[in-house]
Amino acid sequence: MREALEKAFDYRGDVTITRKDGSKLEGYIFDRVTGATLGNSFVRLLPKDSNQRTKIPYSDIAALSFSGRDTAAGKSWEAWVKKYWEKKGTGEGQASLQPESLEE
Repeated sequence: MREALEKAFDYRGDVTITRKDGSKLEGYIFDRVTGATLGNSFVRLLPKDSNQRTKIPYSDIAALSFSGRDTAAGKSWEAWVKKYWEKKGTGEGQASLQPESLEE
């Protein structure tokens, strides 16, 4: 559970958390605290349909799924350098050292 929630924290898209009571909550995990037990560890989630921040103990989580697009996918430094050299090599467009917009 801890490993899955760490990956969810690093994910830059929405996740869906299914609680042990069967309720589901979809949103972006913006914070987590890892304690000694699952009961005192929790994630903080910004729900997709609300600005109300929600704190969910690890011990209440039955399942986790990655339900939204990762907005940082393909935006690594390595991907940027590769794209830069491809553009520079072909003369296509503006090969600039300025970063591209994340709003693509």
